[in-house]
Amino acid sequence: MFEQVIVKRPAKSLVHGITSNPELGAPNYEKALKQHDNYIKALEKCGVSVHILEADEEFPDSCFVEDVAVCTKHFVMITSPGAETRKGEEESMISELKKFYTGIEYIQKPGTLEGGDVMMVNDHFFIGLSERTNKEGARQLICALESHGLSGSVVELNGMLHLKTGLAYLENNTLLISGEFLSNRDFDKFEKIIIDEDEGYAANCIRINDFVIMPEGYPKAKKKIAESGFSIIEVDTSEYKKIDGGLSCLSLRF
Repeated sequence: MFEQVIVKRPAKSLVHGITSNPELGAPNYEKALKQHDNYIKALEKCGVSVHILEADEEFPDSCFVEDVAVCTKHFVMITSPGAETRKGEEESMISELKKFYTGIEYIQKPGTLEGGDVMMVNDHFFIGLSERTNKEGARQLICALESHGLSGSVVELNGMLHLKTGLAYLENNTLLISGEFLSNRDFDKFEKIIIDEDEGYAANCIRINDFVIMPEGYPKAKKKIAESGFSIIEVDTSEYKKIDGGLSCLSLRF
């Protein structure tokens, strides 16, 4: 069960966020703001307390709060973002997380780690090695996890931006899965809901208590998730997709 969620309002500088899909165009700030409002309403429907931080114009991607911390039931790890323009985003999150955690640890250089590369499955954490998360960052997180009686393992990425770009754990041993992860033996033990390549963006969902929140506009994925017995809330995140943002990126959940 999740009780607390932290989000951060999108800044007007969002239009300058990192993107690997320039052909989608720059996000529209007013639309992004409305979509963020609806995202917060969806979270509240799931029965959590949503804590809303003000926008930070210095960091165009700072609404993607998932990347700056990894929350566990025992401690929180403040990350070290691998993207140069995002270094420093984590600083503003520390004071907010101190309201909820007494145990706060930090990834130290030369380690890099972004929360989008970390997927929690009960007491185990899968950590994707990507352009944003390196082996040293993963090693530091695993050491911290093990010191608290938890565990972690690394997953090699061959093209995905983040681990959770193509995976989402929906509890009950059920995994949304797409792309390169379909042939990865690390996930053999799970019941799989396979997301078709043409709807790959929908693999990034979040299970919060009694609901799965998923991006709007992916009918095949929605049908598969519903047929697996999950209650669904759809949220339009199309403006965030333009700057490589998925649905999970927009919140920290604990």
